Amino acid sequence: MSSSALSLEATTIHIEQEIEVRASIEVTFAALLDQLGPYNETEVNKSMPMKLEAWPGGRWFRDLGDNNGHYWGTVQAIKKPTLLEICGPLFMSNPVMTNLQYRLKESGGVTLISFRHQSFGLILEEYRKAKDGWSYIHEKVRQRAEAPRPH
Repeated sequence: MSSSALSLEATTIHIEQEIEVRASIEVTFAALLDQLGPYNETEVNKSMPMKLEAWPGGRWFRDLGDNNGHYWGTVQAIKKPTLLEICGPLFMSNPVMTNLQYRLKESGGVTLISFRHQSFGLILEEYRKAKDGWSYIHEKVRQRAEAPRPH
């Protein structure tokens, strides 16, 4: 193997997380769509609203106005309220493909979100280190879903 060859580890990202939410599956799924969409923010509480078209083939992107923005992915599969799958480059401006998968199951008023992020391509080290961003987003989803609602 030449010194310029990349290892499999250098070309992939694999993250799995489980998030337990004390809310119904419908409320949790709605909170997920909201957090990935208009209420998205970075770990430093900087608002970064996104558009998520929640249908097969729908886009997930950051709209900067005047036809400017960043394309993150396409809804590959959606089965409300149990599955959301997105594929695309996400935040990486490199030749890379990512698959995000959210599977939701409810039992006894608690919803379990099983999350998987898999990427393959030219992945810079700075992106590989940024995996804690998902924990931040998922905590916001949990907080949003568990927040008291007016009756």
